[in-house]
Amino acid sequence: MKTILINLESNLQLETQLLNELNAQKGEIELRRFPDDESYLRVLSDCKDRNVVIFCNLYQPDNKILRLVLLSDTLRQMGAAKVGLITPYLAYMRQDKQFHAGECVSSRPFARLLSDTVDFLVTVDPHLHRYDSLDEIYTIPSRVVHAAPLIADWIKQNIQKPLLIGPDSESEQWVSSVAKLADAPFQVLNKIRRGDYDVEVTLPEVERWRQHTPVLVDDIISSGRTMLETITHLQNAGMPRATCIAVHGIFAADAYPQLQAVSDVITSRCIPHPSSQIEIAPAIAAATRELLEG
Repeated sequence: MKTILINLESNLQLETQLLNELNAQKGEIELRRFPDDESYLRVLSDCKDRNVVIFCNLYQPDNKILRLVLLSDTLRQMGAAKVGLITPYLAYMRQDKQFHAGECVSSRPFARLLSDTVDFLVTVDPHLHRYDSLDEIYTIPSRVVHAAPLIADWIKQNIQKPLLIGPDSESEQWVSSVAKLADAPFQVLNKIRRGDYDVEVTLPEVERWRQHTPVLVDDIISSGRTMLETITHLQNAGMPRATCIAVHGIFAADAYPQLQAVSDVITSRCIPHPSSQIEIAPAIAAATRELLEG
């Protein structure tokens, strides 16, 4: 029998792509709120002895996570064989260290909650700067889809003579991987962050790359301050208009219009946004099939 895919408040375009890639049946649910703002949820599809994959993109998770718990519990009570989760953006991974006494390292309790909620997890390039893998905090099988090959393909098809630039030392392994796949040179910046909107960037020597198109690559664009600071240095060095590429485009406040004014901005389809151009559905579907068949 076909796998059932249930879209829980997530991107309709990506849902359609995943249904096609997985050859899955669309699951139907009824979802609304009571007058007191509590959630009502009902599963309309017959899920007994079926594998069910919930597509719930956990970007801005606080309004989604409870409904995910309710849905998964209902599916298990209905006799679903497996209940998996596809979330292109895995929330709370950036909070991976206690910097001040009393701070919650949110990635750990969030991981426990998801591990108790679903049987497996598929995501795209979670923020693993202080974890070697999701297995350090998640107790369920998981697959991480790596966007580097997808980004490299996009660069090869769309940019001539690229120079890849990483925003900080933490990005070197990531940027070097994309550069190798794209057969392009790369440089990594030195960055000092004094606050969310106070970032100082030091640019390496760029004289030999003056005729190349600078391509700034990172896993997440949030405030965009690092990239804006970098672009200013590139402009002062007389380099061509930059392209900014990220897996996850969060674009807090006015980050997107500011970046768009001085560069071309490209992201994957992990978080729906006008900048989204890099396809991820085939890679997500392949990873999901591995876990369904395992």
